[in-house]
Amino acid sequence: MQRIHYYVLVALAGATLSAPAVAGWTVMAPDQTVTVAKSNLKITPAMSWNRTSRKPSAKGEMWTLDGPSLNELSFFAGIADGETILKDRNKKDRPLPKFRSDMLLTDVVQLVESTMRISLDTSIFEVDKIEPAKLAGQDGVHFSYRYVVQSDEVRRKGEARAAIIGGKLYLINFVAPALYYFDANIGEIQAIMDKAKL
Repeated sequence: MQRIHYYVLVALAGATLSAPAVAGWTVMAPDQTVTVAKSNLKITPAMSWNRTSRKPSAKGEMWTLDGPSLNELSFFAGIADGETILKDRNKKDRPLPKFRSDMLLTDVVQLVESTMRISLDTSIFEVDKIEPAKLAGQDGVHFSYRYVVQSDEVRRKGEARAAIIGGKLYLINFVAPALYYFDANIGEIQAIMDKAKL
């Protein structure tokens, strides 16, 4: 694997994803267009990324450069009315919010924030900036945020772009520690978001 020793990556993946078995990894070659999240959303990375076989949801997938706890790029495509962004693992006690096709783009930002607060079990989450943007040539929203998970206290920053296309949600989300990794990778992330196509 590129940029990190294979065994370190496997250890990070196992610890971060809490999988009973080690997830499989596939190298995503640079400058090659691929479809993501079992959809027609096409991405062209400029760098070599590693894609995990462990899915965050039925309509999502996750990539990393150095390990999920260091840089995590997630794609969610075709989320329909009444579906959650992530797998809803605790529906009874802490259900995740559901996407609605009549949401405003600002509501989508709130949906992502609520989803992350619940799934990460954190109250320390702040949206810094929201602005109009294009995703796959469609009107969408671009937003940045920061948060801390109380159990590890690492300050993380995130940047996302989302659009509702044909009544379904498409979302690209990047998260990394604020110290070094976010700034080191954000240029590549913004290029991926800019070049995304349907």
